[in-house]
Parts: sequence; C-alpha cells; structure tokens
Amino acid sequence: MIRAHARFKGKDGDHFRLEVGAREVLAREVVLDTGTRSAVPPIENLHEQDFINSENWLDRPQLPDRLVVVGGGYIGLEMGQFYRRLGSEVTIVQHGAQIAGHEDRDVADALQQLLEDERIGFRIGAKATRVRKLAAGLALTLDTDAGCEELEASDLFVAVGRQPNTDEQGLETIGLAPDDEGIIDVDSRLRTEVAGVWAVGDIRGGAMFTHTSWDDYRIVASQVLGDGSRTLDRVVPYAIFTEPQLGRVGMTEDEARRAGRNIRVGRFDMAGNGKARELGETRGFIKVVVDADSCKLLGTAVLAEDAAELVQLYVILMNVDAPYTVIENAVLIHPTLAEAAQSVFLTL
Repeated sequence: MIRAHARFKGKDGDHFRLEVGAREVLAREVVLDTGTRSAVPPIENLHEQDFINSENWLDRPQLPDRLVVVGGGYIGLEMGQFYRRLGSEVTIVQHGAQIAGHEDRDVADALQQLLEDERIGFRIGAKATRVRKLAAGLALTLDTDAGCEELEASDLFVAVGRQPNTDEQGLETIGLAPDDEGIIDVDSRLRTEVAGVWAVGDIRGGAMFTHTSWDDYRIVASQVLGDGSRTLDRVVPYAIFTEPQLGRVGMTEDEARRAGRNIRVGRFDMAGNGKARELGETRGFIKVVVDADSCKLLGTAVLAEDAAELVQLYVILMNVDAPYTVIENAVLIHPTLAEAAQSVFLTL
C-alpha cells in the first residue's frame, strides 16, 4: 500500500512504468479505480463562489438559511430533503423536463409531489446561467421558457453529476485515451484497449454506484484469478435515499415501449398494504413492467418506505430469470411490506 498520487510514465518492456509519489513502480498489470468528483457546470462566476457539493458538505457546520440546489438528480434530491428537514428553505433547480430524469414521468412526478409536501420548492426546465454575490448571500440567474429570473439564496449546492478522475493519470503515455467526458472505454470484462490495463468503478461509465464498483472487483478477480466467467452482463439495481425511498431495477415503462416490447404494466398503491397502514407510512406505490409474452419481469419502480429493501425481491427474480408468477404464487408472511411486492402482480 503506497499512499501517493500515481501516474503512468510509459512502458518498460512488458511492464508499465508508474510514478507513485517520489518513487517508481513497475507493474505487468494495472487496475484503474480513481473514481469521480463533483462536476462543475459552466455557470458564469461559479468559481468565485464558495459553493457546497457532495465532497465538502460535511465540512459546513452552519445550516444554510435559504439553499438553492442546482440539479434534480439523486444527490440533489437526497440533499435537498436533508437540508429541508434540518430547517433550511430549499429550492431545487432542474434543467430537464422532470426531476430524476432516468425515471418514468409518473414516478418522477409522484416523488416531486412528496417533496413539495415538505415545502421544497422546484424550478423545472430552468437552466442556471450566472451567479453573483450579494451583501448577504447570492443571486442565481435562471434561463426559463418565460425568460430570465433571479433566485436569491444564502447558499448554493451544486449537484449536476460526476467528473471522472482520469485527467491526471498520464494515460496518454501508454496510448489510452478517455472520451470527451473522461470515461475510459472497457469491454464486458473491464479490459481497456491497452492490454494489461483494467478500468473499474465510476471511471468506466455506466451506473455509478458503490455496489457496481464492488461487483467490478469480482469481475476483475474472476478474469485474473478465476475462471473468467463474471462479466458486465448483470442486473444492477439502485435507490434514491429520499424518504420515502425510490428503489429501481431494470427497464422503465418508457424504455420498454421504445424497445418495442409487448408489455403489461401493474401498479399497487402502498395504502392498500396492511403493514404500511400499521406503520403510518402509506405514501407511494409499486410499479412493475412485465413482458407479456414470456411473463418475465423487465423492470420495477418502488416508491415506498424501505423501497431499497423491497426492490431486492425483484432483483433476485430477475437474476434467476424466472417469471413473475414465482412471486405472485408464493406464500409470504403477513403482515409485511413485502406483501405489496406480491400484490402488484395481481393488478396486471
């Protein structure tokens, strides 16, 4: 273990030469796992502001009075609700047509309504273009369909995505070139175009989650030390850790329709689940998208209490490539939230 910055310095025969701090290291194989950092959008004067992001928020003990969050994705929504519940006045600015842009519109709209119920404000379809300092706080200029407007706040949280840490690694010395966004292209076994160099985690693109990075390790270990059978052909779930949570796996309804699949869609409101009523947490619903020909589950959205746990039932179902009737016909414990994961199939 060497705690230092490493960068390639070319090749030496069949070895890669790396400068690691003050020393040189030779290696036959290298795994790149340098992660990402918060992306900085092209907002005029932003670099002059002491803005908050996912790297530095824990270093800010002072609670913002009025917080503007630029970005309506996973981090923006989670942190917006976090600060609102601590007492900040929060407005989330989203350039796209909806929050949580990867989700079906009905799911995103339902999540937005739940956050609006907590008095979180939204500016949808608004692009942040400029920020200027005020005597007490800042003013953010928004470009909207109705024209420009200014939004005043005490603090600014920037959450518009992640930037791969591939710009200071000396990759050009070994002929490895990331794309315009800094992503390193890999094959299904996480091999780069340079033999002996692997790329794992966020820098290889795709789903940027801790659990996918961990499974990337299992893929590389399979190639180097095992039978080489593990690949990127896998089912990847994720969750937005708002309250209630949004658990997701597989295709959305929109994706399935665009792919030309013959589908059936089911939806079950959590208010119909006995355990949810006992807990006093009946907000949200479960939505499933099923292939009408094979009865295989294509995707699920769970907007509910403990959604990140409930969605795992569907992850297992998809991993074993079984029809949805396996869950539909199972005997589940009553009263549990998991019964809702079964009840949704009865609505098909």
